[in-house]
Amino acid sequence: MNINDWIGFTGVTILLLAFLLNLTGKISQHELPYIIMNIIGAAVAGLASFLINYIPFVILEGTWTIVSVWGLISYFRKRI
Repeated sequence: MNINDWIGFTGVTILLLAFLLNLTGKISQHELPYIIMNIIGAAVAGLASFLINYIPFVILEGTWTIVSVWGLISYFRKRI
C-alpha cells in the first residue's frame, strides 16, 4: 500500500469506527465524539480521494465533512 492508500484507510477506519460505536450504543450520533470522528474521518478520506484524483469520492466525502461540521455547529448552538 502506498501513502494515499494509508491516508484513505485511516479516514475510512475512523468513519466505520464511529458507525460501529453508534450501532452498539457506545456513543450517540448527537454526542461530540461521534461528530468529531465523522468530520476527521470524512476529511481524511476526502483528502485521499483528492490525492488519487477520484472526484466522485471527493464530492461524497466533502459533503460528508460539511454536513458533519454543520452538526458540530448545531451541537454547540444547543449548548449556548
